[in-house]
Amino acid sequence: MSEPRAVDGMSEIVRTTARLIRVFILVYGIYLVLYGHLTPGGGFAGGVVIACGFVLLSLTGGQREGLRFFPRQAASTLDSVGVLLFLMLACLGAWWGGEAFFTNFIATAEENHFTLLSGGIIPLANIGLGLKVASSLFLVFIVLAALRIAVRKGDDAGGEP
Repeated sequence: MSEPRAVDGMSEIVRTTARLIRVFILVYGIYLVLYGHLTPGGGFAGGVVIACGFVLLSLTGGQREGLRFFPRQAASTLDSVGVLLFLMLACLGAWWGGEAFFTNFIATAEENHFTLLSGGIIPLANIGLGLKVASSLFLVFIVLAALRIAVRKGDDAGGEP
């Protein structure tokens, strides 16, 4: 029985465990993004947790496994969509709200306070920020992993350290 290569990821037990807990990590990240205006969390914290779910897949199953679930092009597109959503909400607040940049222009009835839909534009801004942070952190991880592989190949070829 041959020993698995480093690029193939980790053992089958670790890969299976990572696949099982991946769903819980992603659901928790989405929860943090959606309920960030009511509980501690928000777009940044939820985006970090979501990115960690994809990084876990890449670490345990290899880079191909991580890119199979979250391809580079999808991450790049969601990165742009997140920042455009955030900017659009800010500009609409200045235009529609009339007071200042990022004015909350979605009114909420008093009986809906402390519910999921009570935050006005804040949940939408959290979604934009969560998309941006999750995509950016995963792309940074992929670039750093590719750089490490390139440096390792250069060392194997007899290049200078």
